[in-house]
Amino acid sequence: IWRGPIVTNLIRQLYGDVEWGDLHFLLIDLPPGTSDAPLTVFQSIPLDGVVVVSTPQDLSTEIVSKAISMGKKLNVPVLGLVENMSYLNCPHCNERIELYGKSKTKSLAVKTGVPMIGSVPIDPRIVALSDEGKIEDYQSPEFKDITATVRKNLSNMVEDTKGAIPIVWSSQDSKTKSTRSELPVLK
Repeated sequence: IWRGPIVTNLIRQLYGDVEWGDLHFLLIDLPPGTSDAPLTVFQSIPLDGVVVVSTPQDLSTEIVSKAISMGKKLNVPVLGLVENMSYLNCPHCNERIELYGKSKTKSLAVKTGVPMIGSVPIDPRIVALSDEGKIEDYQSPEFKDITATVRKNLSNMVEDTKGAIPIVWSSQDSKTKSTRSELPVLK
């Protein structure tokens, strides 16, 4: 069982000790909420932005609301909000079925001032491709729209920073001038 200090040290070691090479993006998938792992990433890694993922249920939007608040308090730009498992298209009649009820994510986006990027349906192809080890082959109009929106939001960030390269993190944070060997701790 990994708890606070172990999780914190592991995340810092992974970020600081791995030679990542020249990346355009480093995507970090975090558990929901404001637990040790997300807090450590937000405080220890120079992030250029986060995309927050929710599901339609009330509990999920409540947890995601806290994560958005944490990002804002730590000056990490929230690039947008995605709703996962938003609905299922019936394979026989293509009726849209909202298994988890009506979406609460759009109202959360409005309430928090975070752009709604898109909604991802439950899709059996994701399961099949994951089981085959080929998830990177998954394609859908929803994913295409979401990635286009994220790229647009990143491009807007780049324009705001006068010519920076659109990356999620870099080896040197422009605000703190810190590098991998000297990780910043935001307060």
